[in-house]
Order: sequence, then C-alpha cells, then structure tokens
Amino acid sequence: MALFSTEALNPGVRRREVFGWAMYDFANSGYTTVVLTAVFAAYFVGAVAGGAAWATFAWTLALSVSHAIVMMTMPAMGAWADRYGAKKRLLMFTTTGCVLSTAALAFVGPGMVALAVLLIIVSNVCFAWGESLIAAFLPELARPAAMGRVSGWGWSFGYFGGMLALGLSLVYVIRAQGQGLTAAQFVPVTMWITAGLFALAALFTFKLLKERAEPQIRSAESGLKAALSRLQATYHDARRYRDFMWLLACATAYQGGVTVTITLAAIYAEQVIGFVQQETMVLIFVLNIAAALGAFAFGYWQDRLGHKLALGITLVGWIATCVVAALTTTKGGFWYAAAIAGLCMGSSQSSGRAMAGMLAPPRQLAEFYGLWTFATRLASIIGPLSYGAITWATGGNQRLAIGLTALLFLLGLVLLLPVNMERGRRAALSGPGAANG
Repeated sequence: MALFSTEALNPGVRRREVFGWAMYDFANSGYTTVVLTAVFAAYFVGAVAGGAAWATFAWTLALSVSHAIVMMTMPAMGAWADRYGAKKRLLMFTTTGCVLSTAALAFVGPGMVALAVLLIIVSNVCFAWGESLIAAFLPELARPAAMGRVSGWGWSFGYFGGMLALGLSLVYVIRAQGQGLTAAQFVPVTMWITAGLFALAALFTFKLLKERAEPQIRSAESGLKAALSRLQATYHDARRYRDFMWLLACATAYQGGVTVTITLAAIYAEQVIGFVQQETMVLIFVLNIAAALGAFAFGYWQDRLGHKLALGITLVGWIATCVVAALTTTKGGFWYAAAIAGLCMGSSQSSGRAMAGMLAPPRQLAEFYGLWTFATRLASIIGPLSYGAITWATGGNQRLAIGLTALLFLLGLVLLLPVNMERGRRAALSGPGAANG
C-alpha cells in the first residue's frame, strides 16, 4: 500500500474515503467508454441514422447541445453546492439521471433518431454534472503536494471501470454475433450492462465519501439568486485568479481535441480505417489500458516534474497522435495512434483536474470546478462540432478533420505558457474564497 500512502492525504482523510471517491471514476467511465466511444456512437451513425451523410454531424450536434446546457448551468450549480454544502446531494441526483437515461437508450432502434438524440443529451448532461461535482472533492482529500498522484489514482481506477463495462459488453456482443443477432438486437443489452455497473459502483461512493463542506449562508439572500450573485462576483474578480483563467483557456483548446477522440474514435476506426465493431471494441479496450497506465504514472511524475510541464508533455503527444491517425492507412498504423492517445488521454485529463484544484480557492471548490466544467464543455462543442462540420463540408474527409484537430492541441500548448502555478496558488490561498481553507 506504499503507493497509496496516507501521507498524500489531508488530515482526517482515510484511504477508504479515497477509494469511495475513486469508485465514482470507476462507475462513470463505462458511460464514456461504451456509450460515447465504442458502441453507441458507431451504432447511432450506422444503424439509427442509417449511415446518412449527415449522421456524424448529427451525433456531434447532439453532444454539442448537451455540452451547451452544462456550460450554462454548472458554474451556478457549483456555487449553489458550495453555499449549501450540497455536492454529495447533487451528485446523487445527477447519477440517477445518467443511469436511467443510459438504460433507456436500450429502446432506441433503427430510424429512431429523435429519441436517440434526446436521451444522449439528457445522459451526457447528467454525466458532465456528476464529473464536475466529484472533481470538486479532490482538494478536500489530497494534500497540495500530492494532488497529481491522487487525481491519477482516480483516473487510472476509472479506466478499469470502463474496461469492465466494455469487457462485459464485448463478451456479450461476440456471443450475440455468433448467434446471428444484429446490432439492433445486441446494442440495447450493452446499454443495460453499462447503466447497471454505473449504479452498482456509485453506491460505494455514496457510502464512503464524506461531505466536508459547511453551508456558507451569511445573508438574507438564498437559493439560486445567492449562488448567481457569488458567481458574478467571481467573474468580476477574475484578474485575481489570472492563472486559473489562463488554465481555463488552455483547457478550452486541448479538451476539444480530447473530446474528438472520445466521441469519434469508433466512427473513424470503422468508417475510415475499416475496423468492424468487434475489432473497435477490442481497440477501445486496449486504449483504456494505456490510459490507465498513463494516468497512474503521470500522477506521480506530475508531482515531481511540475503540473505545467507534465501537461505540456501530454499535449505534444496528442499532436503526434493526430498526425499518425491522419496519415496511416492500415489497421496496424492506427493501433500506434491509439496507443499514444491512450497514454496521453489519462495523463492530460488527470493533470488538468489536479491543476484546477491547485488554483481554486479552498472554499469555492465546486464553483471553480464549475468554471472548469464550463471551459471543458465549451471545448466539447468546439472540437467534435468542428470535426463533424469539416467532415460534412468535405464530403466525408475524416482524415482532414482529424489532422486539423492537432491545431487544438497546439493552441492549448501556447495558452499553457503564461500559467504560473506558484503565483496562481498564492492567489487561491489569499483570495476571498480562501477563508478558513
């Protein structure tokens, strides 16, 4: 257990609580792996939309609508959660919404585009809300000097959850295909597997994770109005947190490219490289192994090398991924791109989450992670929607679309340069939200 030393944790935090926190990453990763990446994305384009020219664009548009909803709601929701010490209560609500809407995807058949779009929007909104809320617990659990490694524990553990959901789905799909069943018959069962695993694993989080935040009500204002007032004050005081704001700009760029990989990898593999669905699922499974290793190892390296340098290294790796994926014409070549993407995926997302925790005032964690979510969801609109638009405008040239995605990572690298972690940490600890932190 030396790797998971309590020396990395804040006073009073037990290992079992970190396990409960990490179990949420384990729980929700099946949604991104099975629904958004490996199974339902390709099923939507190929079966639900019948392989129409507009199908990829429709998929990215549905996701973009969900991200826009999260952008408009999460910062205020985070401010409300801080004010009332309600992160855990909101997390229970969002988890229930994602589980139920994911299970309902099982009823989507060929031609049912409207129902598929509605359920994807609802499930992805609830998923993103939950992802932001669980991230806001990180600075309460980990010491500042160990933020990277604890974040890495969660991300790496989460990828194993994704692999479990995908592995169970893959076993069923292989069996179903052996019996001559079609995608319209076996994809619904994978949605039930994913939803059931999400619900079961999340129970550990709700049992073990504590709500440490205390209600901060100090005025006659209450409810959403008070939360919005504090959020407005934070925006007005943005200059105090300029390094956090630079990080938000950086995340808006590079997370757009990460989202392209998560939401369109299966579509690209099948329609451009020639993978069949079973091969795609194996590819994503192996990608998750690489992502778990990357998140775990980079969590430790991040604390030693520095958060900024660690993130910069992963962005260079992402640029290489896009170039290789755009140029390769063989399945073997695409496997190389997927391996690099896997190593970079876990490490870049873990690094960003830890950096946001370092630069956020201790008493405004949910609010600042709400702002972080605003940036990442804006990125999730820019990345996939631009990819879909380029594909549609060029008559299906996805190689050009993935090649141009490298520009998002390059822009993220440029926007990372002004971030000064020491200055940003001082601002977080001295700001209005740092009282008693």
